[in-house]
Amino acid sequence: MSDPAAVDPTTPVAPATPVAPVAPATPVVAVLGGTGEQGRGLARRLAMSGLRVVLGSRDPARAVAAAAGLPGEVSGTDNAGAATAGALVVVAVPWTGHRELLLSLADELSGKIVIDCVNPLGFDKQGAYALPVPEGSAAEQAQVLLPASRVVAAFHHVSAVLLLDETVDTVDTDVLVLGDDRAVTDLVQALADRIPGMRGIYGGRLRNAHQVEALTANLISVNHRYRAHAGLRVTDV
Repeated sequence: MSDPAAVDPTTPVAPATPVAPVAPATPVVAVLGGTGEQGRGLARRLAMSGLRVVLGSRDPARAVAAAAGLPGEVSGTDNAGAATAGALVVVAVPWTGHRELLLSLADELSGKIVIDCVNPLGFDKQGAYALPVPEGSAAEQAQVLLPASRVVAAFHHVSAVLLLDETVDTVDTDVLVLGDDRAVTDLVQALADRIPGMRGIYGGRLRNAHQVEALTANLISVNHRYRAHAGLRVTDV
């Protein structure tokens, strides 16, 4: 073996062969409550963007049937199976079942990015109204119940009717994305950007999710008055 100290330092060294960057694997997106209109609508658009989607439901047979009616690579199972399969997990269940479901899936959701789009709303003869949440918001409740998960609030103001309408090619709306980890909110913004017409916009920390969730009641009133499917646009961004 030659003595390294004897090597002539002026001798040119061949450059190292460049290593091609390895593209990250396409994440699997799970949708809990995937048989409801909002869940199916988001699943449909995300699958059309090229992502693999897993629908979760209390009734796995319903999830399988719902998946069969959607384009792209979509499968169905129970909520626990979907939570296990997804790297990104969208929570699209009714507010009344939110706490119970997340408590039951804390282990399956550990280490996952959880995207909460649940709106705590009540309805009476005067229309929709925001409900108080002890933790502050549905998203904050999710973070309390899932301390080992990274929770983001997003997709609150997207019309399920437009998401499911096969004649609608673009869903023209902005999606406010709220969370406490910039890398995670950037990822969820990019997820929204995959859907034609949609744009993910950072909307602040998770503690600000209450007013975003509550705004849905106002949009429901707009839709009722104007027979529309109103969304949200942020100007000058």
